[in-house]
Amino acid sequence: MGNILLKNILLDGRSSDILISGSRISRIRPAGGIPPPDAGETVDCTGKVAVPGFINMHTHAGMALMRGIQEDCLFESWLDAIWRVESKIDPEFVFWSTKVAALEMIRTGTTTFNDQYWYSVDARRAAVEMGIRPVVSYVILDQGDPKEAERQRIQCEEMYEQSRQWDDGSIFEVGVHAVYSVSEPMICWASDFAKKHGLLLHTHISETEGEVDVCKRAHGGLSPVQYLDRLGVLDEKVIAAHTLWLSEDDVRILGERKVTCVHNVNSNLKLASGYHFLYEELRDAGANVCLGTDGCASSNNLDMLEAMKTSAILQKAWRKDPKALPLDELLDMATRNGARALGIDAGVLEEGRIADILIVDTDSTFFLSPGSFLANFVYSAHSDCIDSVIAGGRFVIRGRRIEGEEDILREARKVLKKIK
Repeated sequence: MGNILLKNILLDGRSSDILISGSRISRIRPAGGIPPPDAGETVDCTGKVAVPGFINMHTHAGMALMRGIQEDCLFESWLDAIWRVESKIDPEFVFWSTKVAALEMIRTGTTTFNDQYWYSVDARRAAVEMGIRPVVSYVILDQGDPKEAERQRIQCEEMYEQSRQWDDGSIFEVGVHAVYSVSEPMICWASDFAKKHGLLLHTHISETEGEVDVCKRAHGGLSPVQYLDRLGVLDEKVIAAHTLWLSEDDVRILGERKVTCVHNVNSNLKLASGYHFLYEELRDAGANVCLGTDGCASSNNLDMLEAMKTSAILQKAWRKDPKALPLDELLDMATRNGARALGIDAGVLEEGRIADILIVDTDSTFFLSPGSFLANFVYSAHSDCIDSVIAGGRFVIRGRRIEGEEDILREARKVLKKIK
């Protein structure tokens, strides 16, 4: 990778020059303060704004070809239908489905995504080829079957060993599907394995009211949060998707353990799982709160800007407080907080940081206003205002064009026959 100079781009309201050297931001100066690089290119960004790349903290990218296959039903019925479809998929399906997901994530500004899905080696390869940064799980889901548990332990260990050779920014983590689908011995094994090797552990927690009720009946009145805490699972390396149905004690535990809680607002609303996400309570307790989209079979898209808007207006509505979830905290949830959870040097545009940059075109009706850029970006515009994206110092979309998009769509149409 060479040098890229972004000239005359607005950063935090000031016209600036940003020099990217390799994969990182090397210099930021007032506009005109950086000469053109000897090797590389200069891009005039007059009228455009720099925003940190989004970090989608909970996805199932391999489900990008499953949109609309089971609609207008509750979570339990939806999950049964999804598992029937997933019995037909294979590595080729996941590879091309993840390519489609990457196309959409790139177009909508995501530069890193935290994934939990099958055939994750193939998902990782697809994302790396597209130029964005994947965090991929080996998914533990044994359903109480000892033979399946043994197979999964062996495969998880093998994938971890493979991951030690990755040198492209990909991250390996352990996935535990949920307390209702993973046996207690396997939850403990996965947690111990993650702690032993310093890995993240990515799981679903308290997504539905029914999940909480089932857990309480099975474990002496303990909620999923209390149960996992009793097992010694919860700490700052745990990424908990949903965390929607929480008691005051659950919030206290998640905060004290510094767990990362991921709000997946559109999926939760569409499956009628709930809407009282306790953002302020979790934040104040000490949890690290982030945003995700969930998979396309439930949320139907991977648009983080849409998730930001819905999250904010819903918090304001149910709290009856227009000050709830202000814009600066909302942007942190979509960027900085995810980077902190994943341990990557991104999420903010500063010298020395990884160059994950959205170049937003403000030449539209949505930005014709004396209001703040961030207000117009989140509440007025749509993600098609993102003109170009730089991920790890390289353009992955430029002028709304992604190299090889037509080929990806053609191959994706072919693998759709596997689930029809």
